[in-house]
Amino acid sequence: MPSSSLNRPRKLFDQPKPVIQRWVRIKMAAKAHAIARAIMRRRLPRIERPRRKALQQAFETTKYCAIKNEHGNFRGMSTLFNIGFYLLLAERDIQAVKIDALTHPDEWTRKLHARIILLTIYEWDADKVSGRALKDALDTIQVSEELRGQAIDALRSLRVVQRKVTKQFGFIRNATIGHRDPNALVQYRAIRDLRTNDVMAVAAEFYAGVDQFMAVMTKLMAASGTFPALLRQWATNPAK
Repeated sequence: MPSSSLNRPRKLFDQPKPVIQRWVRIKMAAKAHAIARAIMRRRLPRIERPRRKALQQAFETTKYCAIKNEHGNFRGMSTLFNIGFYLLLAERDIQAVKIDALTHPDEWTRKLHARIILLTIYEWDADKVSGRALKDALDTIQVSEELRGQAIDALRSLRVVQRKVTKQFGFIRNATIGHRDPNALVQYRAIRDLRTNDVMAVAAEFYAGVDQFMAVMTKLMAASGTFPALLRQWATNPAK
């Protein structure tokens, strides 16, 4: 028998039955996923439309109020609007790329948008805008202990998500988007092995945390807009 025939790869149906079955399952699963993505690419924009509309309305309202109070006399109110707008900026970034991360037909494009979502959450830092500033605002407004606890719990839930991203996806962030590993194969393999569904699961937790804080935000703004709270903010403003 010629040596070339000995080296020739065996055809698929010459393989053992379990190998053939595994190959068929892989091929069918890939095809099913592609079909599901194509269907969801048409449906998701409709499903997401109410949330996108609500987010845009909240974004525009909070932006307007943040600008209006940026240099005003009511620093507690300004702090609250700044925190809310900080959260909505990150949520809007994620919303802008979410559908492509889930449904784009090109795998590389899906994973690029997933990496953008990871970077957005990874770089989000509640302590930059809350911390002492939030404590001072709540003290000045003199919100109830119950409402104060709700605000702290909402921010804590967001910090938990951010820590999860740092722990679970820190290597991906450092190797493939926040920085770039000088070893190109390290970059490639990190991107190849990234599971978009895992990223979207964390993004869903981040959404839930933002929704929780924005619900509390409505109550905080009502408390900060009472006459006694406005008077205390004006009286403690060092710039007046």
